[in-house]
Amino acid sequence: MGFDLQPELEALEAQHLRRRLQVIDQVLPGGKVIVGGREFLNLSSNDYLGLALDPRLIAAAQAAAGRWGAGSTASRLITGTLALHQQVETEVADFKGTDRAIIFNTGYMANVGVISALMGKGDVILSDRLNHASIIDGMRLSEAGFYRYPHRDLNRLEDLLKKYCAVRRLLIVTDSVFSVDGDLAPLADLVRLKERYGAWLMIDEAHATGVLGATGAGLAEALGLSAGIEIHMGTFSKALGSFGAYVAGSAPLIDMLHNRARAFIYSTALPPPVLGAMQAALAIVRQEPEPRDYLLEQATLFRQRLQAAGLDTLESETQIIPVLVGDNRRSLEFAARLRQIGLMAVAIRPPTVAAGSARLRFSLSAAHQPADLARAAEQIIAAGREMGLNKRTCS
Repeated sequence: MGFDLQPELEALEAQHLRRRLQVIDQVLPGGKVIVGGREFLNLSSNDYLGLALDPRLIAAAQAAAGRWGAGSTASRLITGTLALHQQVETEVADFKGTDRAIIFNTGYMANVGVISALMGKGDVILSDRLNHASIIDGMRLSEAGFYRYPHRDLNRLEDLLKKYCAVRRLLIVTDSVFSVDGDLAPLADLVRLKERYGAWLMIDEAHATGVLGATGAGLAEALGLSAGIEIHMGTFSKALGSFGAYVAGSAPLIDMLHNRARAFIYSTALPPPVLGAMQAALAIVRQEPEPRDYLLEQATLFRQRLQAAGLDTLESETQIIPVLVGDNRRSLEFAARLRQIGLMAVAIRPPTVAAGSARLRFSLSAAHQPADLARAAEQIIAAGREMGLNKRTCS
């Protein structure tokens, strides 16, 4: 048997589904980047608050490296748990209003680690169909039964809860902000349903942490629902400008993850420079609400401009604003047109989204200037009009 992968790659190419790495030559202030000698307004980054270039995070990372070294040198259960890891975890628990917290190396590892640690044969997991791939992979690894209910379909979810309420463990899991649609989970209804049927509720706040809530703790904080949720997950790699992820909850939950979460147990611990940046980011988002207020205000204006011109932004309510295209080839063409005029926006295609729902996803940042966003919106509208993407609007 040969090792010829070229036919598969060619098949992906024919379907306009082949991915290639985009190399960024330089990251600039103002949400801009240099690629191939050209400057672009970056509308595809997850650096929602512009903290990745914040001098306070950089200084904190340098200070942590100076005191603790460049690496943690071992996994957490061997000799890789520094006092700095415990400090960060204590601060995360306080941030989320929970008993304790645990940090993972990535959001993917957190979701896979938690779900596969807590759920097993005989258990059932109910997951929103648009949840992140890491949740899907965690369910598959867990060996529990799992069902992906239609997006935000509470009636179908309740039918499944009624059917499986007698199993050993029943888990509802959802993104709080959906990463390619920019809409919100119906969190109050999910809390009500999980209480009615004796389920656990896990929320992935990766795209909400730092952006929503009075102190930036996420959608649960914004809605006053934190106490009704068993498992809080989020990341430091998006609005918090650094790297890594957290899971927060009860003391028994965290103790169980120390003992059962393979993604935690068998990974070298996060290095000190990352931990230093984490601490700085947590302090900033709790003390400075102005950047997230500005971000959400600008996102509303940007979305309204696109909608008024007839572009389909789906049900977006956040800093993530998709424009639906549908066809894979046309979504790539749309991205290429914008690239020609200095806008970097990546086409999102299957399997990230369902077949026939390819789109461009615009991710806004507090680093973006109002004039740049206003100009970008006009350029997107013009390019969309040239491609026939603008629906008729009634005045």
